[in-house]
Amino acid sequence: MADPTVTVNEMKIREVDFNPEFISRMIPRIEWKALYEAALSLDVVGNLSPELITDYEKDEDFLKEAHRVLMEVEVIKGFLICPESGRKFPIENGIPNMLLNEGEVGDGPAQSEALQEDDSMQ
Repeated sequence: MADPTVTVNEMKIREVDFNPEFISRMIPRIEWKALYEAALSLDVVGNLSPELITDYEKDEDFLKEAHRVLMEVEVIKGFLICPESGRKFPIENGIPNMLLNEGEVGDGPAQSEALQEDDSMQ
């Protein structure tokens, strides 16, 4: 199994009415591999397919599994973990905080330009 992308301190499973049209419209907007890995991390993968299947719009079982993971699993408290940097972003009351603290911001081009502007203003 891959490194976890989500760690959970508190999670809820709640029943939500199944809307196949809504789920069909959401799927193209989802990074499927990331969804599957998150479901693995949460131990809620069930029968969710590790690969996005062709003609998923016509496969009600596939849509129901996608619906279950997308709509019925709610992380109340925990962390999202960046697979590239390992940085942890807290989740409180079901809301992830993806803001970086000032000391965590990388030294990319935008950061360097902002620092140069600050220096020239002094």
